[in-house]
Amino acid sequence: MRPHLLFPALLLAAAVALSGCTVLPEPGAGAGANAPGPANGPVALASVDGLAVKGRAPKTGYAREQFGKGWLDTDGSGCGTREDILKRDLARTTFKDGCKVLTGVLEKDPYTGARITHERGRTGVDIDHIVALSDAWQKGAGGWDKGKRIAFANDPLNLLAVDAAANRKKGDGDAATWLPPDRGYRCRYVAAQIAVKQKYGLWVTAGERDAMKRVLTGCPGERLPTGGNPTRPPERLR
Repeated sequence: MRPHLLFPALLLAAAVALSGCTVLPEPGAGAGANAPGPANGPVALASVDGLAVKGRAPKTGYAREQFGKGWLDTDGSGCGTREDILKRDLARTTFKDGCKVLTGVLEKDPYTGARITHERGRTGVDIDHIVALSDAWQKGAGGWDKGKRIAFANDPLNLLAVDAAANRKKGDGDAATWLPPDRGYRCRYVAAQIAVKQKYGLWVTAGERDAMKRVLTGCPGERLPTGGNPTRPPERLR
């Protein structure tokens, strides 16, 4: 190590030792690289027409608790889903007790393009459901059993660490009502929404389908991300 970098590194190591935290190796190209899964699925534009098109069902009966109480450990990692996604998407991560992510950096927020520093309990980073839970409820999830809803809410394919302010502006919007301000991310965002809706059998409205096609016309080679968890949670969570 170069001499002028040695002293700061020693200070960091001392602070980490005192806090009981562990510093993870920097994951490289932005950790999760702003993608919920590898983009090796079918072409997104061609996949839009495979989604059922219906009107939006009533929101009656919707509550966050219908998708499970908080973040659960559906993949058996020993950590809640929120912590798993922070570890996946943030760089320069420190954590405590093997799970709790204390600090990290979102090198490039997918929604705004900004660089955001995360500090536990005081942060500008949210974990967004790419397909919002309320939107899912109104497009098929209202008829699911709770087990499938738990799987949906905790599926990494549907989750992304993002700027908190942008996430709250999105609310429960679909592609017809909200798109990331960073236009360079819109193709990947819409492709992810299609992948999630296809995986779980959710429908789209006509306006949503048309908005998806408008975005993907500008990136006809964009492919769907794949992966994530099974659409059913383990027995212990049903």
